[in-house]
Amino acid sequence: MNSLKKYIRERKKRDKAFSEGFEKGYEEFKIGVILRQARESAGLTQEELAQRLKTKKTAISRIENHAEDIKLSTLERVAIALGKRLEVSIINNA
Repeated sequence: MNSLKKYIRERKKRDKAFSEGFEKGYEEFKIGVILRQARESAGLTQEELAQRLKTKKTAISRIENHAEDIKLSTLERVAIALGKRLEVSIINNA
């Protein structure tokens, strides 16, 4: 089981509101978690990433915790700052 699935399972157990609204907010939540995991795997703090992006730590926190309205251009800037490449896919619903 990957770390995202494990995190979701554990959070559903301990947070009733999260569990009840999970499906509705899943995509926004997933983006924030992916960004946080990418930052952490790059060995950076929020402050260090903010410095690379010439912004404030609070902006990084907001992106990681409330990514529902993030622009693709911002995602690309974050990816580049992390030494990553942004890839976007459109897939069919199952």
